[in-house]
Amino acid sequence: MVFSSLTFLFLFLPICLGVVVVLPDRLRNVWLLGCSLFFYTWGSGALVLLLVVSTAVDYACGRAAATARAAGDRARLHVAVAASVVVNIGLLAYFKYANFLVDQLNSLGFGDIAWTSVTLPIGISFFTFQSMSYTLDIARGRAPQLRSPLDFALYVSLFPQLVAGPIVRFHEIAAQLTHRRMTVDGWSDGVARFTHGLAKKVIIADSVAPIADSAFTQQSDLSMPGAWVGVLAYTVQIYFDFSGYSDMAIGLGRMLGFTFPENFRRPYSAVSVTDFWRRWHITLSNWFRDYLYIPLGGSRGSAARTYVNLSIVFLLTGLWHGANWTFVVWGAFHGTLLIVERATGQRPTDADVSGAALRRLGVFFAVVVGWVFFRASDLDAAFDYLGTMFGPDFSGAAFDGSITTRAKLALVVGLASVALPGHVVVGPWLERVTGVRGQTTRLAQTAVLLPASLLLVASTSFSPFLYFQF
Repeated sequence: MVFSSLTFLFLFLPICLGVVVVLPDRLRNVWLLGCSLFFYTWGSGALVLLLVVSTAVDYACGRAAATARAAGDRARLHVAVAASVVVNIGLLAYFKYANFLVDQLNSLGFGDIAWTSVTLPIGISFFTFQSMSYTLDIARGRAPQLRSPLDFALYVSLFPQLVAGPIVRFHEIAAQLTHRRMTVDGWSDGVARFTHGLAKKVIIADSVAPIADSAFTQQSDLSMPGAWVGVLAYTVQIYFDFSGYSDMAIGLGRMLGFTFPENFRRPYSAVSVTDFWRRWHITLSNWFRDYLYIPLGGSRGSAARTYVNLSIVFLLTGLWHGANWTFVVWGAFHGTLLIVERATGQRPTDADVSGAALRRLGVFFAVVVGWVFFRASDLDAAFDYLGTMFGPDFSGAAFDGSITTRAKLALVVGLASVALPGHVVVGPWLERVTGVRGQTTRLAQTAVLLPASLLLVASTSFSPFLYFQF
């Protein structure tokens, strides 16, 4: 079940929200937990047991960490943290990387290893990282343990951000799990934010997807211009798809009384790659920074040690996204760019920096090149595609002639919006144009975007979010 489906929009969501509004506070978490487990089971079936296992392990580890911290027993504290990390990373490693490892061993001549392919559970990269943060935050004293296992289970499985983020670290939401208020203003903000995300997904991302898919599946027939059109289409698609999901998740959270952290902050307007990673998938960057980069030593040691730490973090960032060498290279590519920026002192994050326009263009170019590795099926395909992008061949097709006018228009609109330093944000734009602020602009954008988005949902085929595969 995905947010942009008829089942979710017209059945699951109205029932979930309708019941939670009338329930007393003490029963809301129980109801939301039931809804969240149903939501995950709908798409994953028996694999929901992995979610339950991760939840049970970290609840126990969290209690052990809290007890050890109160007693000043560092040895037991380290055991609790290690148990959480080993179990969660073990689940992630087996279900996400076992198939890849067996394929690599077979390709190296270790024989034909008998193996039954493992099914990748939806959202496992997200819920294992989120569940681990509970034990880690308690061990560091950043938040108190939850007394109720049901409250903790809700934290791990809460359906708005369960399968594709944002990754909500425990200390960011701990107080809200036991004390929160559902308000009219929160509901209004949430509906507007959800609508904005839905529009990003179904009006822009889903429309440009055929261009990207055509380019990367039929790349041998592409000309150089066609290759650029294809990768630019994917650049638009992945941003509007993923940030659209995050907007919808944040909006749903607001309706339910939760405040989730932002996950995107106009990343294509970044003036350095360092700035890009402070704007793109912010919650993943923060997770790796706080729980890996800083414990490794961060930038406190020598320059060489800092570069090693950055390399480790971004190789793992690439692997986190998928079990394929393309993701490893993509992570290494970004890590290398960050190291070069740090070594040369060219890593501004201020939009008013000198030469901002040229810097934005350079960063955007580098990010687009990186998306080739992210989207390609394997390294050979990625390098072939790059060869077409930078080759002199103009004889192939610009892109598949069957691409609709809607797709072409969506690509133009998407590129125009991300090319502007501030992007086109409907609510603030309406406020500037009309001079009317607050609820009126939220109602206006919802009144326009929601019907248009729902019509597209009803009239087009099912399209999963890209980050469901991670």
